[in-house]
Amino acid sequence: MLTYFRNIGQGISTIVNSMAVASLHLFKPSVTLQYPKERWALPERSRMRLHNKIEDCIGCGQCARTCPTDCIIVKTEKRDKEEPPVYASDGTAKKLRTYVFDIDMALCCYCGLCTFACPTQCLVMTADYEYSVYDINDHVYHFAKEKPLTVAGSTEQSPLKG
Repeated sequence: MLTYFRNIGQGISTIVNSMAVASLHLFKPSVTLQYPKERWALPERSRMRLHNKIEDCIGCGQCARTCPTDCIIVKTEKRDKEEPPVYASDGTAKKLRTYVFDIDMALCCYCGLCTFACPTQCLVMTADYEYSVYDINDHVYHFAKEKPLTVAGSTEQSPLKG
């Protein structure tokens, strides 16, 4: 009989305790955002979509080698000696012609290792997090602008696993 009344007392104290916690949150302002019009302020070092400033890329392939998911494909070839020298914005000589620089964001694990490995800091994580598409093939981004001079002699830095 004593256990019965003790259980009733515990039930009443639990209800009072939970109502006290709920009443603390009753008068606080709402944290719900109306998404398309309002957006969260993301931290400065958030990891989102990758972007390559191809004009500064020297084609070294460090990013492709450090990527754990092999989502970056870099194909390069040596520049001819007769061609005028080309430099990145930081003054680094571009000795290779990068004719394929593809990133498959569907495979990316957003670790950011590729951005740290880039010697010219041309590969960065942007703050853009809204990039949904209907076709998964639209997540492959092509950054290269140059065309290969020869097919023979070209080197592939990282094959796409598929």
